[in-house]
Amino acid sequence: MASRHWVVSLPVENSASSLWNRLQEQISKHSFDTPLYRFNTPNLRVGTLDSLLALSDDLVKSNNFIEGVSHKIRRQIEEFERVSGVESNALTVDGVPVDSYLTRFVWDEAKYPTMSPLKEIVDSIHSQVAKIEDDLKVRVAEYNNVRSQLNANNRKQSGSLAVRDLSDLVKAEDIVISEHLITLLAIVPKYSQNEWLANYETLTNYVVPRSSKKLHEDNEYALYKVTLFKRVADNFRTNAREKGFQIREFEYSPEAQENRKQELERLAQDQESLRSSLLQWCYTSYGENFSEEERKEVVEEEEEETRKNKRA
Repeated sequence: MASRHWVVSLPVENSASSLWNRLQEQISKHSFDTPLYRFNTPNLRVGTLDSLLALSDDLVKSNNFIEGVSHKIRRQIEEFERVSGVESNALTVDGVPVDSYLTRFVWDEAKYPTMSPLKEIVDSIHSQVAKIEDDLKVRVAEYNNVRSQLNANNRKQSGSLAVRDLSDLVKAEDIVISEHLITLLAIVPKYSQNEWLANYETLTNYVVPRSSKKLHEDNEYALYKVTLFKRVADNFRTNAREKGFQIREFEYSPEAQENRKQELERLAQDQESLRSSLLQWCYTSYGENFSEEERKEVVEEEEEETRKNKRA
């Protein structure tokens, strides 16, 4: 279960230590196992009251945006871990658990100099998070594209006989192709097989007697082959369709079958590689985005407290 943290602002005056002690005493009376931490905030360059008022709206927008990006990354991590069936790894920030990062937060002076105007710091944080979001969109789109291709290929392999790829069900010896003869593949409803066997030889002239053979069967259909003269093939297709039998267009090609197999293997490897890469990126970027969110919170607290004091 995730921890919940409350942030309390105390006046930065001589009485600060006294207020801190009083807060500790009150908390310990009602919740003895609730720890308190001093949240270290730097002395930021706050500027004028007008600039603080103008910044207030920007902070609200940035807060929603940065929090939204964190949620997107976390949801992506959860989705991958759920699909993979792996136990969720604890999210970290700068290599430490989120709770530890919060309680030991230190401002990154090198990245965000405290002498910079608050608006400049906020804009820089927003820009950094926007880059993370853009990168996330590109990576997710690339992964989803490969996943869609793989799913489409898998559907061709696992769908019903009416739509699936037949190349792995038909062998070279099943096909007769000569100057005058052709083998057609018929998709017959499962419960109409007796009707097919009783009628296929009479659907048109010049059908080779007893040439029909069942090659495969699924929950809905059966796959039959039939050999006939090429010149009556179109007529056979028309009459078969009228009887409720579907003639599938098919050209036997060992090379094409091998190419499809290799393509399927390549897509599966690409999907796993992209999934692993994206998941690792999400772990890293979640920590980076979270730290940016925390710095923004510091600016927000500083802005709000200073604005109150200036108005007073």
